[in-house]
Amino acid sequence: MPELRDIEEARQRIRDRVYLSPCARSETMSRRCGAVTFFKLENLQMTGSFKERGALNKILQLDPDARRRGVIAASAGNHAQAVAYHAAQAGIPATIVMPRRTPLVKVANTRQHGAEVILHGNDFDEAYAYSLEIEHERGLVAIHPFDDEDVIAGQGTIALELLEQVPDLQMVLVPIGGGGLISGIAVAIKALRPRVKVIGVEAAACPAMKRSLEEGKRVTVGSGTTIADGIAVKKPGALTLEYVKRFVDDVVTVDEEEIANAVLVLLEQEKTVTEGAGAVTLAALYNRHVRAARGKRVVMILSGGNIDVNILSRIIERGLAKDGRLVRLEVQLPDEPGSLAALLAEVGLQSANVIEVHHERTFSDLGLARVRVELTLETRGGDHARQLEAALRERGFEATPIWPQASRTAASRRSRAAARGSRRPGKPA
Repeated sequence: MPELRDIEEARQRIRDRVYLSPCARSETMSRRCGAVTFFKLENLQMTGSFKERGALNKILQLDPDARRRGVIAASAGNHAQAVAYHAAQAGIPATIVMPRRTPLVKVANTRQHGAEVILHGNDFDEAYAYSLEIEHERGLVAIHPFDDEDVIAGQGTIALELLEQVPDLQMVLVPIGGGGLISGIAVAIKALRPRVKVIGVEAAACPAMKRSLEEGKRVTVGSGTTIADGIAVKKPGALTLEYVKRFVDDVVTVDEEEIANAVLVLLEQEKTVTEGAGAVTLAALYNRHVRAARGKRVVMILSGGNIDVNILSRIIERGLAKDGRLVRLEVQLPDEPGSLAALLAEVGLQSANVIEVHHERTFSDLGLARVRVELTLETRGGDHARQLEAALRERGFEATPIWPQASRTAASRRSRAAARGSRRPGKPA
């Protein structure tokens, strides 16, 4: 079991080859979360995640025979890139097995670092099982992404840095997948500052560590779909579960909407690109899942930034819609010249920007005299969107929000109901 000494030795071993990532204070998040908040920006590492630390610590300790044979790793992406990059730097052949659903950016980057990439399985566990077959067939040396003492010690070097960067630290929030990152951090934290709370954060779609803690043994969970693919591990490590039992104070979970919103908040407010797995720590604090954090000095580990641009685009669009800055309305109009122009003119008067117009006449159940129009609009936010809806109704247009219904307040629903009830017979909506 790695101890503080092993982590300190790992730091000396890798310190000239791994970026000393900043631990930046965020005034914005401090106000919003009710704590003094800091972000440990591991997304700024060369390969975009903390995984370099453990992979490099392992690679630097390989003997000549292991270097000659080459290494193999299974990974959802970040460990793959770390092994591929540092193996190439050391002149060691690398083979990486990745799940078929791995984001394209992670696959492409791994190949760019010179590794042989094999896509196999639907998740990490299936990719890992296949990597064991290749390991034995080719006589390669495996570098496990989390259940390895050298890897754990390498990840623990983060804790040594952040204790120097935030000397009065009281709590650290750490993403959990297989548990290697939080194990290394917790060992170092509890050895040096035992009063500092170490809190793990998992995706609710894949809560393997939390379930294992509850059962008191390693539990395999279903492979739920999550944008936090970097921590989508169905079963924690044997080593890491024992570390978490011994050194971690609590484990919480966050859902997909919370993760997506955290990615958007980090991008928009903190100007930081973070993948889903890296954003879970902010998701937990932002949504009050860690009540003991209030008033404390809290570091959130942003573990990686390797997010597929297509996923990021969808997160941005859904986030804008959830915030009311992107809305879709259905409006019923008389099927006569000038009605659509009048509608769009009113939208313009209300300072909303038209993104898309869909005018449906043929496939409609409204009869021959009326048509259905769907408008996708940019607004300044939820209040502006509601003002727009009210203005359209006042002008006689029957406007109904299509999505997101949840963004409409109870008050706005009551006002719409009241408006419908007060319509005079025969008056168009």
